Amino acid sequence: MPRRHMHVTDAAEAPLRAALHDLRGQLEIPDHFPPTAQAEADSAARAPRIPAGDGAVVTEHTLEDATNLPLFTIDPPGALDLDQAMFLSRRHGGGFRIHYAIADVASFVTPGGALDAEAHHRVATLYFPDERIPLHPHTLSEGAASLLPDQDRPAVLWQLDLDAHGALTNASVRRALVRSRARLDYAGVQRVIDDKTAEEPLALLREIGLLREEQEAARGAISLHVPEQQIVERDGRYTLAYRAPLPADGWNAQISLLTGMAAAELMLASGTGILRTLPIARDGSVARLRLTARALGVDWPHHTAYAALIRTLDPRREAHAAFLQECTTLLRGAGYTAFDGTPPDASAAQHAAVAAPYAHATAPLRRLVDRYTSELCLAASAGAAPADWVRGALAALPHEMETGTQRANQVERACVDLVEAALLRDRVGEVFDALVVEREEDDPTQGTVHLYDPAVVGHIESAPDGPALPLGHRIRVRLTAAEPGSAPVRFTPA
Repeated sequence: MPRRHMHVTDAAEAPLRAALHDLRGQLEIPDHFPPTAQAEADSAARAPRIPAGDGAVVTEHTLEDATNLPLFTIDPPGALDLDQAMFLSRRHGGGFRIHYAIADVASFVTPGGALDAEAHHRVATLYFPDERIPLHPHTLSEGAASLLPDQDRPAVLWQLDLDAHGALTNASVRRALVRSRARLDYAGVQRVIDDKTAEEPLALLREIGLLREEQEAARGAISLHVPEQQIVERDGRYTLAYRAPLPADGWNAQISLLTGMAAAELMLASGTGILRTLPIARDGSVARLRLTARALGVDWPHHTAYAALIRTLDPRREAHAAFLQECTTLLRGAGYTAFDGTPPDASAAQHAAVAAPYAHATAPLRRLVDRYTSELCLAASAGAAPADWVRGALAALPHEMETGTQRANQVERACVDLVEAALLRDRVGEVFDALVVEREEDDPTQGTVHLYDPAVVGHIESAPDGPALPLGHRIRVRLTAAEPGSAPVRFTPA
């Protein structure tokens, strides 16, 4: 998944879309699925083959029927690739029960087939500002495998029991046939929760989400509510602006995070699995971030821990939004740890940002590893051995996922450079107010600035014999280059 979300509205100019189309060609991003893979997807959409624990398959007609659960999905408006659906309830005697359905991709992808091979090649859905390049064909990702409303779907169904404080007390997972009742979006969910018209299963999202955020704080963990950058029209020009996430975004993310933690514990207990891991950030990275905070005017008292600071930030404020973008640099170094027979020790199993073992488990339509996590957790929950095709893929998965992550990061960097250059190409020579947020150690005349408006980050370079850039200070900068596809934005002191 990208660390910086960018979105082009329908109003965005055609040349920008054309440049993004050209970028996909330059990066050799596939624009279609091989005919054999597409044919497999079309066939599976008509007749999914649901894996059984003994390596056999069952049909939807013999699958456990859980369609009585009034599940609902929460996604961005218009989204059709719906990985998760939930139903929240109170437990007798106190606490909560979460039913969390995950798209059962393994019921549509035959191990060793052409579609499976293509998924291992793509690894993850790629996000461009104007469109996405899916991991699986639309026949599945936006059709037969997606948890669309009023459709019976095979799913991997988690049951997560929490106590009155939001702590997990029991987790189990099984295959079942489910039916979502409603496709909701974040703004609509936030509105009905705020005005107290939400029915209890949805209203509980806030109650459970807040409790899980308290649990997160107690662990010393962090959730980065990184704003989305949107291309908007302003005074006849296109520019970049931040869209801050709503509280409902965070509450929804807590359910997914909880499931990933439960999945990790199940796999660790069984001795076979694959974790998403992140080492503790080096002191130098945190020190650099402190300089960025000072540059952006973010108050970071010396005695305040990074995790505590994050919880005080308001992503609706420009300076805080920019700082949250920079905070994602501490997530560098994340990887995948696979094991079969001997689980990793506690330190090697940790995800530093989660402050607990964690696994990618809730987005199998968009990320390859999640399909395998589901199968490993189904086996662990049933006390059975994982299928041979699952176990056989474990050794290669960390490298495959790392390759896919690098490709997604390359796409992200290229898109940011292109979009910023496209939006500023007609403003070369203009002067902007900016903050110096980074200065190169070996050459203090070069560094990075963050414009106050628009929300652009770019390279700045003084004359070789000029003064050092004033790190942490506001300066006036002149735009010297901005050419989509050939010259990212560049500045000099004005």
